[in-house]
Amino acid sequence: EPLFRSARQLSEPLLGKRLDGVWHTGVLAYGKEYFYGSLGIEWCPPGGTILGWPDQVVDMGNSQVPEEIFNEYLISLKDKYSPSCYHLLEHNCNSFSAEIVLFLTGNPIPQHITNLPKEVMSTPFGAMLKPIIDSMSMRRAPSHASSRLEP
Repeated sequence: EPLFRSARQLSEPLLGKRLDGVWHTGVLAYGKEYFYGSLGIEWCPPGGTILGWPDQVVDMGNSQVPEEIFNEYLISLKDKYSPSCYHLLEHNCNSFSAEIVLFLTGNPIPQHITNLPKEVMSTPFGAMLKPIIDSMSMRRAPSHASSRLEP
């Protein structure tokens, strides 16, 4: 909550527009939470990421995709969502969630999530931050409860 509260409080003076949050997304499927970060594709028990239980869970629909097919699909994405491909703005947890949800349900994730980087970068302050963000290497230790996807 503190990160989201800070986004609400600081976005107006810094960006000239209010942001309701800085969104991390994951996908709950087959009893696990799947997400993408600087370590690649990972999974954990629901709510087991380093961020804890989410403030909001959005039901994106049901899937008819068998778990075995889903697991094969995740393995096929391993290179596309490798640690070296992670980018805070352009190829992140939201990109991964959007692709996974579309595969599982045929539904897109909410646009206020996928449009957030573009919205921030369209401001003068965001444009100033972009080179810094581009040069950052987002590395973190794995969560105690997460596992990297292995073929």
